[in-house]
Amino acid sequence: MTPDTPWWDAARHADRRPLLAARNRIQRSIRGWLDEGGFTEVDPAALAVSPGNEAHLHAFATDAIGHDGTARRMYLHTSPEFAMKKLLAAGETRIAAFAHVWRNRERGPLHSPEFTMLEWYRTGADYTVLMDDCAALLRLAAGAAGARELRFRDRSCDPFAAPERVSVADAFARHAGIDLLATVAPDGATDRDGLAAQLAAAGIRSAPDDGWSDMLSRVLVERVEPHLGHGRATILDRYPAPEAALARRTADDPRVAERFELYACGVELANGFGELTDPHEQRRRFLAEMDEKHRVYAERYPLDEDFLAALAHMPPASGIALGFDRLVMLATGAPRIDDVMWAPVD
Repeated sequence: MTPDTPWWDAARHADRRPLLAARNRIQRSIRGWLDEGGFTEVDPAALAVSPGNEAHLHAFATDAIGHDGTARRMYLHTSPEFAMKKLLAAGETRIAAFAHVWRNRERGPLHSPEFTMLEWYRTGADYTVLMDDCAALLRLAAGAAGARELRFRDRSCDPFAAPERVSVADAFARHAGIDLLATVAPDGATDRDGLAAQLAAAGIRSAPDDGWSDMLSRVLVERVEPHLGHGRATILDRYPAPEAALARRTADDPRVAERFELYACGVELANGFGELTDPHEQRRRFLAEMDEKHRVYAERYPLDEDFLAALAHMPPASGIALGFDRLVMLATGAPRIDDVMWAPVD
């Protein structure tokens, strides 16, 4: 078979089928774990008035046409987050969803424009509880796949070992020699030129029109992520507040927020938060994100006013989104995300 052989070719499907069977076993195991943990599985609608308001997430748009022929711009969601938080405002306390989500401008061995996200929320729980959840799911996925280690290409990770926990600031200092928090003020303002100077000193390129966030992403991708999740999983914790639009700030340092990402084999698997529940602060952050999106891409998405209204009624909670297909990839050792999707996007 060649790389151009379609996924529905009988021989190629036969090669992929053991991976797909493992996917089903992993999903069944996770559903059992959620049920035992008292979670209610929910099924949010994919069409939304706003796909999310993060500057570098790109959505698919469509027009919903009413019975009178009037068209209304709608989007396929990039995450079920807004709908699930509305359910928390409605009174749900522990919910989870296996949701198909759509992200434009994403294609590659680890990216598909349509993929499955496992998202779950716990009201009244500290966000560190989600870190324990992640460790449990790594063990669960490996067990269901019959794997003793997680693998991606030449990298491996022990899913049964306790994850390493490191702050973003410590990771930047360790792997790039950069004092990241020296460029973040307590009110969240960032020092773009100060970070640019540090990048230059570390031999990392930057462009004149790069913003602070662009440079942070470059250091993260080029110098930090390659070192994460080898041997055991890594929890990259305490993101700078400007990079955590949906998270609470930490109690001990307003420059950082209750946000972490889970890495295994150098692959980002999950993104968790201590959730922000202040609708006024959330509006301010969304508008700032959309200003940045307009600066970089000459585009902005509308705000979900219904979500902002519901946020005022949402109890304290922690929530997380995990790339389910990527988890299956690592548990089965598959080289591409398409290999673990029953019917991948052509």
